[in-house]
Amino acid sequence: MPRVTIAAASAALRKGEVTSVALVERAIENHARHGAATNAFITFTPEQALAAARACDREASRGHWRGPLHGIPISFKDLIDVEGTPTTAASRVLPDTPAARDAEVAARLRAAGAISLGKTNLHEFAFGTTSEDSAFGAVRHPMDVTRMAGGSSGGSAAAVASGIGLASVGTDTGGSIRIPAALCGLVGLKPTHGEVPVDGIVPLSHTLDHAGPIALTVDDAWTMWSVMTGRGAPERPRLAVRDLRLGVPGGFFFELLADDVRAAWEAGLAAFTGAGGRVSPVDIPHARFTPDAYLPIVFAESAAWHAPYLESAPERYTPAVRTRLEMGRYVLGEDYARAMAARDVLRREVDAALAGVDALALPAMAITAPPLGTAEIDVGGRAEPVRAVMLRLTQLFDITGHPAITLPLPAAGGLPAGFQLVGRRQQTAILLAVARALEGVLA
Repeated sequence: MPRVTIAAASAALRKGEVTSVALVERAIENHARHGAATNAFITFTPEQALAAARACDREASRGHWRGPLHGIPISFKDLIDVEGTPTTAASRVLPDTPAARDAEVAARLRAAGAISLGKTNLHEFAFGTTSEDSAFGAVRHPMDVTRMAGGSSGGSAAAVASGIGLASVGTDTGGSIRIPAALCGLVGLKPTHGEVPVDGIVPLSHTLDHAGPIALTVDDAWTMWSVMTGRGAPERPRLAVRDLRLGVPGGFFFELLADDVRAAWEAGLAAFTGAGGRVSPVDIPHARFTPDAYLPIVFAESAAWHAPYLESAPERYTPAVRTRLEMGRYVLGEDYARAMAARDVLRREVDAALAGVDALALPAMAITAPPLGTAEIDVGGRAEPVRAVMLRLTQLFDITGHPAITLPLPAAGGLPAGFQLVGRRQQTAILLAVARALEGVLA
């Protein structure tokens, strides 16, 4: 059955060609088909979703329309509070009590008429890239259940790719929206840092955390982002590919790419230039030192938040996540201060690279989805840790706070790759316009 976009479903709802109840029933049917295989959800709430859908349909019958998300079923990563549903963070650590209120981002989406299907699975406390370390079992790739869906928002990507809702809300601290979106052939948007509120979301690193949508198309991600930011429905500029210039950073970003990803990337860039787009080389001199800035910040801030639980219930964590959190307790103050200074340097370098171009362009992932249980992977004849490879091309833009989006690319063997675009800070709308222009060319 073909996947349905938010734009198409919203138009059909407005015309009376479909009901919100029918959209939710379709999501429930897809959950019955694919939910167990992918393990995308921790808490699935079909009865609550149907009740909300009936309310949306009653409103529509009276001529009350809340906007393009009215009656649209979506899901939320299980770090995000949704009133009446427990927030587990894919862990046995937190109390199993329903959230008393919505996180701000959930409140905005539900006020706009979006319907929650439930809470999606993830890497425990978002502290990983594979979505394997979860108290509720690993998330599995929707196209091949022997492979990883990516993380930490793996359940969100698996849900959307399986038709269990038309979009999902994830979080991104080192790439956790873009990594699973790229691996699962979806659009994943990390907005400018601070643009979408993270109140009511279990933190990984308060300095670097972002929230954003995973969706089927750029327009659908744009609709979600508009509501999540509280901006409503701003004008969406249209850009022509022939008027665009993309900056392609060299060196570090292309030193470690799997052959199938490199071929997919080159084909995508050739399609862009073949349609009249222009490319300029740019430089981000200290990009290879991104982990040196990232790790002290994330480790120290996560360990601080988890300190009470590490004292009272350390045995309830999955072993790998507990180890990372314990490591964070040994980050020195001077290490943290140096990392914050390095963050400023990297931010200025990305700003400089964006001068004179409409966006930066690079792959979103160095590899396609690896088999479950893979700790190291061969890339270009080098054995590399899977976690480091997955973070390699996304992590920098969490450090700097620039908006970034991944678009799907077909790779050899049938597994997707991702084409990543990075925009200027506070100009997410322009980045989305660039992405929409490229979307048709890449398809």
